Amino acid sequence: MAYYEDERAYGPRKKSLLIGINYEGSAHQLRGCHQDTHNVREWLTAMGYPSDSRSQVIMRDDRYTDPRGPFFPTGHNMLAAMQWLVSEPGTVNFLHYSGHGGQVPDDSGYRASGFDDTIVPYDFEENGQIPSGVLHRQLVTALPPNSSLVIIFDCCHSGSAVELPYVFRADEDGNVSMMDNVQAGMRLMGAASHLIQGDFTIDKVGEARQLFAGAQSFFRGLTHRPAEVDQYGLSQEDFAQEYSGEQPKQVWMYSGCRDDQTSADASIAGSHVGAMSWAFLECMRQFGPRQSYIQVLQNTRMILKGRYAQIPQLSVSYEQDLNYMMRL
Repeated sequence: MAYYEDERAYGPRKKSLLIGINYEGSAHQLRGCHQDTHNVREWLTAMGYPSDSRSQVIMRDDRYTDPRGPFFPTGHNMLAAMQWLVSEPGTVNFLHYSGHGGQVPDDSGYRASGFDDTIVPYDFEENGQIPSGVLHRQLVTALPPNSSLVIIFDCCHSGSAVELPYVFRADEDGNVSMMDNVQAGMRLMGAASHLIQGDFTIDKVGEARQLFAGAQSFFRGLTHRPAEVDQYGLSQEDFAQEYSGEQPKQVWMYSGCRDDQTSADASIAGSHVGAMSWAFLECMRQFGPRQSYIQVLQNTRMILKGRYAQIPQLSVSYEQDLNYMMRL
C-alpha cells in the first residue's frame, strides 16, 4: 500500500484530477465548469486530499492556463492526465469532470442504442470527442486492482460514459420499480390493439404515430433496463459482455443524468455552477462524508429533485452491496 505524508494525516496516497471546460470563445460556451473545479478542490482539501503537483492535476480552459501546456484540456492532455491518475498501485483516486457530454455512433456493436456516450475536450471540433470505450480502458482497465477510483461526471449523456458494467436502476427516490415499466408496456400494447383490430382511418394517424413512438421507446427501454434486478438494485448494462473477462475493479461513478438526459449549467446563490457538481457537494455538506454509496446517490437526487429534471445515476464495476461506506 502506498502512503503519503503531509501535515494532517497518514494513510493511502490520495490523488485527484479535476477538469473544467467552459469552451471559452466558442459557440458552445458554458459558464459554470471553472467554478465547479474550484468548489471541488476546496472540498477535496477538507477531505485530506493533498494539492501538491504530484498529487493533484487541475485542467481548465481559462486565461491562466497555457493553451500549449499539459494542463490545457485538449483530448490528448486529458487522456494523459487520466493515465497519470490511475498509474500507481495502492492509491485512492478521485476524478471530477465538468463540461459538455455527447454521443457518437457505436462501432463495437454492443450498444442496443447504437451510440456511445462521450466527454468533450476543448479541441473536439478538430480532434473529436472521447468515447466511453476509450474512457473505460484508460480509467478502469488500467486501474491497479488494489487502488480505488470515484468519478463524478457533470455533463449530458453521462450515464454510461465509462461503460461500467452495472448500474443502479431506480426511480428518482431510489426505489427499484421494474414491474412498473412492464405494466406500462402492457397498457401501451392494449391501447394500440384497437387500432390494429378496427378500421385504420386517416383520423387515427396521429394517435397511431404517438402510440408506435411510445412502443419503440418502451422496447428500447427493455433492452437497456433488464426486467431482473439483483438484490442490490443493480442491473447489467448491455455492453457488460465486452468486459466479462476483466478483473473487478473498485470504481464507482456518479453521473449527472441518464444517457438520454441533459445536465444543467445553473446559477445558484449568484454563482454559475454545474447542477450535479453543486448537488453532490451540497450532499457532502449536509450529510457529511460518512455515507454509503447508495445514500450519496439518494441524497444527491433529493437535493436536485424539484429544481432540475435530471436524475443522477450510480454505476459500478461489479455486483456489490451499495450500503458500504463510500471510500474517499
